[in-house]
Amino acid sequence: MTTTHPAGDAAGPGGSWAGVVVGIVLAAGAGSRMGKPKALVRTAEGEPWLERATALLEHAGCSPVFAVLGAKADEARALLPSDGIATVVVAERWAEGMSESLRAGLMAASATSAGAALVTLVDLPGLPLPVLQRLLEEPATNNTVLRQAVYRGQPGHPVLIGRAHWPALLNSLDGDRGARRYLVAHGVDEVECGDLFDGSDVDTPAS
Repeated sequence: MTTTHPAGDAAGPGGSWAGVVVGIVLAAGAGSRMGKPKALVRTAEGEPWLERATALLEHAGCSPVFAVLGAKADEARALLPSDGIATVVVAERWAEGMSESLRAGLMAASATSAGAALVTLVDLPGLPLPVLQRLLEEPATNNTVLRQAVYRGQPGHPVLIGRAHWPALLNSLDGDRGARRYLVAHGVDEVECGDLFDGSDVDTPAS
């Protein structure tokens, strides 16, 4: 099911979702095509992708924000600001695929009182705040929410996952497939965001 939302004001700090959504940045992979872990990559202006992604979740109203690290975790940890915006979670089995990174993030989220998790990837440095706000702008705050950003019909990130789904989703995770199979099986609300961003992740170094 795809829902198209008009542009407009959305929940941010102090909005209807503020304080009830935890943010998760998946940044554990080795980045083989990039030549190094994407958690270590910086923008052309020198801003670490990791810092950019965690700050984006904070600005959307998420609290706390977890940065899930794996490959070269110690080096990546050093790129996060010391102001406490993000809490590092190390996915010890990160090499087994994205599912293990998501598992680590959701397990950390389970220790909080959050009713939902907003999950994004570190390799979306161009992701704008309005995409996150669009996923969060619905007034309902129940823990059964299941929404995914899509870009001209193609599924992408972020994904908003209500707490009621976490146990079953954790049981379904396997390899590098992430959550998409679960989302489809449980009627995810696909929120069209193609007017805001193209949804493309960055897999290789800029030429």
